[in-house]
Amino acid sequence: MTPAQEIPAPEPVLREDRLDYTPTARSVSFSRRRTARLVREWGHPGLAGDAALLVSELATNALLHGAIRGRLFRVHLTLTATTLRIAVSDARGERLPGLREAEADECYGRGLVIVARIADHWGVEPRTVGKTVFAELAVRQGPDAPVGPRELRAGPPRTRTAKTPTPR
Repeated sequence: MTPAQEIPAPEPVLREDRLDYTPTARSVSFSRRRTARLVREWGHPGLAGDAALLVSELATNALLHGAIRGRLFRVHLTLTATTLRIAVSDARGERLPGLREAEADECYGRGLVIVARIADHWGVEPRTVGKTVFAELAVRQGPDAPVGPRELRAGPPRTRTAKTPTPR
């Protein structure tokens, strides 16, 4: 092999998390919150909001289009020096995702459009059983890096008082 033909070595993984979830709507919110927390703990609070949104969209697609009774879906986060990769695997390899234009009155069909707009790169990888849909965010470091979480909140911040029960 000549130097031009050499395949570059993959970047070393700095942080990694992998967890299987039952295919329920509650698991989507669990995976979203877990992702945001981990990304902040890993030192990238500016990516936490986008990462949470991406995992929410991919996990929802796994739930709606990839779920098989009795089979779990997996959320796998990988952080390297340059990339945060969010991968969601499900058991339905024959149902491949694709971008489509949703009608104005449709409730569904915009998830992958959101993923394509937010992620720097996304795609689908086949597995022996099922598929993995992934999205990658570039890790920006230095003076141009995002400083804090990109969260937009509607209304005043919520406060807890002793008399007000907190909804679960």
